Amino acid sequence: MSKISILGCGWLGLPLAKSLSAKNHELKTSTTSPEKIEMLEDLGLHPYLITISDRIEGAISGFLHDAEILIVDIPPKLRNGKNENFAAKIKNLIPEIEKSSVSKVLFVSATSVYDDDESFRNITEETPENPETESGKQMLEAEKLLFKNTNFQTTSIRFGGLYGEDRHPVHYLSGKSGIANPEAPINLIGLKDCIGSIEKIIEKEAWNEVFNVVNPEHPSRKDYYNGKAKLLGLPLVGFDEEKIAVGKIIDSCKLERLGYEFGKL
Repeated sequence: MSKISILGCGWLGLPLAKSLSAKNHELKTSTTSPEKIEMLEDLGLHPYLITISDRIEGAISGFLHDAEILIVDIPPKLRNGKNENFAAKIKNLIPEIEKSSVSKVLFVSATSVYDDDESFRNITEETPENPETESGKQMLEAEKLLFKNTNFQTTSIRFGGLYGEDRHPVHYLSGKSGIANPEAPINLIGLKDCIGSIEKIIEKEAWNEVFNVVNPEHPSRKDYYNGKAKLLGLPLVGFDEEKIAVGKIIDSCKLERLGYEFGKL
């Protein structure tokens, strides 16, 4: 079993930490919220209060001490919605990793590093990145900073749209009108598969790699969201049928070749 530190213990990081701990990995976790420390301690997840911005606040050396694997799962934006220099945060973190025992970094990235187009082309890990959003640009720059460092091995896991029992985009879209791209294929990934894919990468020691991770089912946005709305008894989503849809189909075959089996969408 491995000694793992998880930087960021939010929507994904917390259930991931619980799952890894249940598999007898030794865990340390971090949070920016003082009110979460007691809860994490009660779960035996050895929490540290750490904030990374233009400088690092908190006991980062203790958090990284004796760890073999560091999982970086922090969002590229501030909670108030303003863009921040996410790549600079990763740049500030790297010297601390270099000084530590960490030999492997698993970076939680996003499929926003790829652009959309009208052909809904198939995107693999070999497809050139071309991010259109600021968060996608920051994610890609952060990846590059980690991959070029030879003091540790890095694997980047690029997730599609995240959802779970308590977080599904249909609740946001339900009842709205003029929603773009009705025919664009969806690229979603459920929380269980997020956790399962990370655990599979650790199990198989698949380092110095990039993995696209979305559910292999790709119905259209219109079919999927209105089907989900009907299932949940929610108002349907009104789509804009006039504009040409743009999008992409993210291919997760590389992870499946590693032996991972996705759940149903």
